[in-house]
Formats: sequence, structure tokens, C-alpha cells
Amino acid sequence: MAYKIDEDTCISCGTCEGECPVSAISEGEDSYVIDADTCIDCGSCAAVCPTEAIDQE
Repeated sequence: MAYKIDEDTCISCGTCEGECPVSAISEGEDSYVIDADTCIDCGSCAAVCPTEAIDQE
């Protein structure tokens, strides 16, 4: 199950993007977004998110 970013909670700090080992995270229009097809469900992004905006779908 892929991870997703809550757009309302994301502060667009970019911390998660650097932690993703498969580059599944990119900067979107209002927040960062995770490509569900690329995500390997490792949880690295969720572990470093300062606002806990990342969770499994």
C-alpha cells in the first residue's frame, strides 16, 4: 500500500523528497506528492516528516 501526503498538513519543507530511495516524491502545486506506482512502501518519508503529513493510503 503506497504512502500519501495530506495536502492540508504538508508545509512543503522537502524533507521527505530527499529521504525517498526511489525518487517517488516530487514537489506539487500546493504540497509534495508521492507517485503511488513508484513508491515501495518503505516508510522513510513518513519517519522524517515534521508535521506527520505522510501516511499509508
